[in-house]
Amino acid sequence: MTTDKTATAPDGYVQPELDVRALTEVLDGEYAEIRDLVRTNLVTYASVLEEADGLGTDAYRERVRELVVEMAATGQTGMGFPKRYGGGGDVGASIAAFETLAFGDLSVLVKVGVQFGLFGGAILHLGTERHHDAYLPDLITGKLMGCFAMTETGHGSNVQALGTVARYDVAAQEFVITTEGDQARKDYIGNAARHGELAVVFAQLEVGGKSEGVHAFVVPIRVGGQAAPGVRIEDDGRKMGLNGVDNGRLRFDGVRVPREALLNRFADVTPEGFYESTIDSPDRRFFTMLGTLVQGRVSVGGAGVNAAKVALAVATKYALRRRQFAAGSQEEEQLLLDYGLHQRRLLPLVARTYALHFAQDVVRTQLHDVFSGVEDDPQARRRLEARAAGTKALGTWHATRTVQECREACGGAGYLAVNRFAALKADSDIFTTFEGDNHVLLQLVAKGLLTDYASEFEDLDQLGMVRYVTNLAVETVIEKTSAHKLLERVRDLLPGGDEWDQEAGLLDSEYQLAMVRYREEHMLAGVARRLKAGIDRKRDAGAVFSEVQDHVIAVAHAHVERLVLEAFVEKTRTLPEGGNKVALGLLCDLFALSTIEADRAWFMEHGRLTVQRSKAITREVNDLCRKVRPLAGGLVDAWGIPSAMLRAPDLVG
Repeated sequence: MTTDKTATAPDGYVQPELDVRALTEVLDGEYAEIRDLVRTNLVTYASVLEEADGLGTDAYRERVRELVVEMAATGQTGMGFPKRYGGGGDVGASIAAFETLAFGDLSVLVKVGVQFGLFGGAILHLGTERHHDAYLPDLITGKLMGCFAMTETGHGSNVQALGTVARYDVAAQEFVITTEGDQARKDYIGNAARHGELAVVFAQLEVGGKSEGVHAFVVPIRVGGQAAPGVRIEDDGRKMGLNGVDNGRLRFDGVRVPREALLNRFADVTPEGFYESTIDSPDRRFFTMLGTLVQGRVSVGGAGVNAAKVALAVATKYALRRRQFAAGSQEEEQLLLDYGLHQRRLLPLVARTYALHFAQDVVRTQLHDVFSGVEDDPQARRRLEARAAGTKALGTWHATRTVQECREACGGAGYLAVNRFAALKADSDIFTTFEGDNHVLLQLVAKGLLTDYASEFEDLDQLGMVRYVTNLAVETVIEKTSAHKLLERVRDLLPGGDEWDQEAGLLDSEYQLAMVRYREEHMLAGVARRLKAGIDRKRDAGAVFSEVQDHVIAVAHAHVERLVLEAFVEKTRTLPEGGNKVALGLLCDLFALSTIEADRAWFMEHGRLTVQRSKAITREVNDLCRKVRPLAGGLVDAWGIPSAMLRAPDLVG
């Protein structure tokens, strides 16, 4: 299938011919088969989009549970589990399936994520064979439903400070799980209010009166459909969205579980009450345990990007059929997407969505390689954790912004619940919070940058990071970062002076990359200098970090945007010559220049943009929007969203 036949403009520009089917194949990549299976299931169960509006909360929750179990029977949700237990043995395929599921009802998506990603992932990655044998076969089919009980009311992102305690009773060879006060109750736990039978509970382990830090335990929370002895369950009630997911609160009043309930891949307690671990450092042990759960962040980041695709597909298709106001003397009113402002609102978002899609491809591949043992370098795991955190942050922020812009671009009709935006907006909003608050995640990214993912990485809390950085020369910080490898090239490309004002070269990907690389390098050096200056003045490390926190977030954001642009440029370069390569080249330029334009104040403040150059970039962005406009319909069709998932009869027909 092709669309948008070649056309030549008066200025000599030749419009590329877009092969939509071939572009879909590029986007689906090696996981086309599993993505098509998920698309088929989405269409089969498309009625849930209407049922979500019509059913009461209890009935909606039951319907979502039914769909999750039925989808599990097709194999789509078990791809990441070992084949010996009925899984597919392919971590990358499991992420691709989850991403694609985000085209549909997001309560179904999140229920799948809780059951198979969080609960199942914790059993798989933190447990050992005894846990796998006991739980995975029924877990993979959905027969055994469970929870991931980490978050607490009073501790949120500070997982190391959790208040739930698990004390080892050596006489009984049992752990006693206790909620120590209201702030320690487990909260917002998916599957807890109604369907979960087991919970993986994260608690402070105490052995012989000594705290050994946070560990995970398998704890029954229901027996025969009723709360287990000592377990108190509350319903979180209705939420802004995702009301097909039964979030709840859990308290444990001296709940006893056998010694074998400890998920003991990284640490164990002997029957006699001796604590054993192959990882000596408590901090490193903690971060190693959390690092095994990084696939949740990779999954949510990809889901956010795909939720944005749904919104953009609806808004773009609407803009290609809705007319408003006559243009000049013409009797027929003009299509919305023919207006420059409408192009400006939607098309840079389309470009950014493509960019984030290819960045997601990179982090998914890294995840697959690390978890499949292809890449076993400890630094590779640290880089994966940081990259996953940053991609998740940018992907989910993009979803929130895009859904809002697309809703507005569809006017009053976009506000009607029947047209999907109400559900998209309400259900995707929480993506910026779960699997890690985005601002906290960007601090993790910055930590990796400032320490170059050093062997001390896991041992460094915020204050430790400050002390680590301030013991180095600023030049050493820069030399240790991945950005430094690009320094000489950056300086060659950014000579300053008159050459900087030449408009030629704006569409050169090397120029675009040099700009975002320079921004990252300069910000990184600035953070290091500010940290050192504060410590040199004998100020408290915590106060110093707090003062530069905005700078820390900015450098992390700049770093991830650089990675996203590099992924897009690299993907475009690998494509065979033809219309699709030209079209993606236009999108890549649009993403790069609109990114620079959005931060033009920084570039001008730091001497990297003159007023003339800044204006030239704006003109180029406008021109790129005009060139992308005839391709817009095909570009959103290439995402392969089943038409039933758009569910916007007033907007797309």
